[in-house]
Amino acid sequence: MTNKWNTVLYTGVTANLERRVYEHKMKLKEGFTKKYNVNKLVYYEIYEEIYQAIAREKQIKAGSRKKKMDLIAGMNPTWKDLSHFW
Repeated sequence: MTNKWNTVLYTGVTANLERRVYEHKMKLKEGFTKKYNVNKLVYYEIYEEIYQAIAREKQIKAGSRKKKMDLIAGMNPTWKDLSHFW
């Protein structure tokens, strides 16, 4: 996820993506995403098993900003908010 200007990147894991995006958009949870207005879904991956999702989250977080930006651009070159697809 990112903010309006695509300057802040946030990586997280959830069992319910739709609900979690809603929480970010409505600023229902205190923390990083609320503080930095991170509410635009620009990239996601879906896994059957939570342990796979957590491992992937750690891998993405360990990568450089450039790697994260390239990953997003590969799926979503214009960085549109993908949450409206629900």
